[in-house]
Amino acid sequence: MAGFFKSLFNKVTNRAEIDWDELEADLISSDIGIRLTTSIIKELRDLGREVSADDVVEITRRQLAEKLDADFLAPTPRSDGKPFVILVVGVNGTGKTTSSAKLALWLTKRNHSVILAAADTFRAAAVEQLQRWGDRLKIPVVKGNPNADPSSVCFHAHQKAIAEKTQFLICDTAGRIHTRHNLMEELGKIRRTLAKQDETAPHLTLLVVDATTGSNALQQAKEFHKASPLDGLIVTKLDGSGKGGIAVAIQDELKIPTRFLGTGEEPEAFTIFRRDSFVKEIL
Repeated sequence: MAGFFKSLFNKVTNRAEIDWDELEADLISSDIGIRLTTSIIKELRDLGREVSADDVVEITRRQLAEKLDADFLAPTPRSDGKPFVILVVGVNGTGKTTSSAKLALWLTKRNHSVILAAADTFRAAAVEQLQRWGDRLKIPVVKGNPNADPSSVCFHAHQKAIAEKTQFLICDTAGRIHTRHNLMEELGKIRRTLAKQDETAPHLTLLVVDATTGSNALQQAKEFHKASPLDGLIVTKLDGSGKGGIAVAIQDELKIPTRFLGTGEEPEAFTIFRRDSFVKEIL
């Protein structure tokens, strides 16, 4: 994750004088967004002296930290004994199903009981993938027939979670975004169905975004936020070329904070968001 900013630091260090246009282009290409890039450049220019690589990193790091929410407090079981319902949304290919499983494992490692709902019913591979994860991690998975209504899968999983007094229900929903109308209809129906058995559900709606897709992730966040109000992000693929800047841009523009980070292939490669360590990592 640190590769991009490390190369930027080295580039600035090896220059006698800063090329402002190049620095601006480099910052924009890190996915932090034009607004934040402009603010960083302005503060550096306002120093009114020769700017060092340390100045660039220090000011960028501070401005990133100011834009991001503080550490995310982990979800806790509800005092009334009903399941805490988490809706996981996102387009296919972002790591949505894997993130649902990783989040389930993360919760079970904290001694919480979890049920997974395989509500991405239009993609048989997604249901099979979640079932494989469930078998591997020993977490129960509720699924319907192929092409079953996603909301019915969520309803039955919620019913089971209530009956068994399971602390958390994670619904892995379909990743279709080809028309906003379909997306809104489907997610709206899931939310209404969950509310039938508990009017406060869902309690947390998380969008999975792939850090390597840059501005596409911002567009996805806008679409999903309209269809189903988002409480936060799970940012994936931060183990390779993912720069992580898109998390800052989404927070800055849409006020949707990052909640969890996917940092690798293994089930345990999943962490709760910590602002200082995140900023340190990307810089």
